[in-house]
Amino acid sequence: MKVAKKLILGSAAGFLAIGGAQAADLPVKAKAVEYVKICSLYGAGFFYIPGTDTCIKLGGYLRADVTFNGGAHGAPAWNGDLGQQNRYADYYVARSRLALTVDTRTATEYGVVRTFGQGDFQFTTLGGGTVNPNNLATNPGNNPQLLDTAGGGYVAVEYLFIQFAGFTFGKSVSAYGTPWTSFPGNISSHLIGGHDTNTGINNIQYTTQFGNGVSATIGLDDPAVYGRTSVYNLAAPGNTANTSFLTAAGTNTNAYAGVHVPDIVGNIRVDQPWGLFQISAAAHEVNASYNSLALSGLPTGLTGPNPFGPSEPSGHPDTRWGGSVMAALQLKNLPTGAGDDIKFDASYAVGDTRNVIATSAATPNFVMFGGTSRPGAYQSTGFGVSTDAVFLPVIAGGSGDLKLTQAWGIRGAFNHNWDAQWSSSLFGSYSSIRYRGSVGDLTTAKGAYCAAYVAGKAVSADFVCNPDFNASQLGVITRWVPVKNLTFSAELIWFHLDQKFSGAATLAATAPKPTMVYEFRDQNAVSLQLRAQRNF
Repeated sequence: MKVAKKLILGSAAGFLAIGGAQAADLPVKAKAVEYVKICSLYGAGFFYIPGTDTCIKLGGYLRADVTFNGGAHGAPAWNGDLGQQNRYADYYVARSRLALTVDTRTATEYGVVRTFGQGDFQFTTLGGGTVNPNNLATNPGNNPQLLDTAGGGYVAVEYLFIQFAGFTFGKSVSAYGTPWTSFPGNISSHLIGGHDTNTGINNIQYTTQFGNGVSATIGLDDPAVYGRTSVYNLAAPGNTANTSFLTAAGTNTNAYAGVHVPDIVGNIRVDQPWGLFQISAAAHEVNASYNSLALSGLPTGLTGPNPFGPSEPSGHPDTRWGGSVMAALQLKNLPTGAGDDIKFDASYAVGDTRNVIATSAATPNFVMFGGTSRPGAYQSTGFGVSTDAVFLPVIAGGSGDLKLTQAWGIRGAFNHNWDAQWSSSLFGSYSSIRYRGSVGDLTTAKGAYCAAYVAGKAVSADFVCNPDFNASQLGVITRWVPVKNLTFSAELIWFHLDQKFSGAATLAATAPKPTMVYEFRDQNAVSLQLRAQRNF
């Protein structure tokens, strides 16, 4: 019995020894590998790119918009088929967009090196507000709206820039712009009355900090896309004829020459707890192409030899410099509530109309139609033409030099937070364009313009020509944020065109409008934009 007991105890001890040895041989659990290392140097959302000292942040938003009685992204019904209110106009326009942003930053001995880019994957109602086949066929090779077919869409590029040692290189907001660009409280990208490069412009700029919230920035902007409106040669309709006239809407072919000098822009800015104050200025080259384009004969009514011949020998107006200035103010800490503020900016331009009549797209010309009570008139119409300059060559009876257009505008918003989930903004703008001079004096902008407009048109006895106009906007928006980074918005905008023509004329309006008698009258439009947006 004792022998059996010793055998059992010995066997147990042996098994324990073997088990202990095996346990000692098991591998120790490895420490978890940290594949994503948080970078806290530049705010929330940044992490280190593995194997580097560069921090990166991926972000963006997904947005769904619909505009009633307007174009994409809240454009009022102020021109095209929407302005005519004809059967081709869409009663509503929808746009879906996914914006993706990439922000990288690296600390260096010269300061932070930053790169930033944003691409927008988007799909919009085909035509962006019209199904008129004539409009859709315009410039098909460069019309992104033609890509909005079933299963289609396109990618738009907003920002692509590098920042280093105070410099910015690439596509970014102009140094002329404010921090809120053209959005003091609205979501529509068509609040005119001031500068707008909110989707970026190719530029080079340098910013210096003086301390105590004071800074200054100077830059060179490429004006080819964002910096120009139009220059009109009032002796040349289109590019081939030799009679003076303007279309029924007062427009003509753009006679701008190529870009020879970038826009020179800059600002001085003060950022304080109470808000912001900024002064901006810009210098803009205004140049024209030729006095005539493929002109084989003299303008109607003139006789004798034609010393101007085809395009180059005809000569051109001398280049002139225009420019603009802007003052902007933001007031915070208002007694109306936490987070409430007021933002507004005021602009004045000579030969630089883009810095007053600006949207996220091209500078608009306004052509609107409405009802009339005038006997014999088919409808009423109102138009406003946005130009940087006009000229009438000497051979056509003018002075031959560029006549720069004057423009000024003001816009702003009061933004109020009702509580953590609800907020509203009341916003508006007022813009004005003036053609200097007097009717009958062909050496002035107004005189030359009116002579070109009346040519070839039958006008009423009480007709008065005046290309000056004012444009007003008033809007309200309410936002609901049920959860963080998810916002639903509803925005209502009234647009008023105060045009200065009077009387009536027989006009060959753009089809489907007929050639009929139209009364000149101020016009109005109201649009509603709804949006759902999720930021991430």
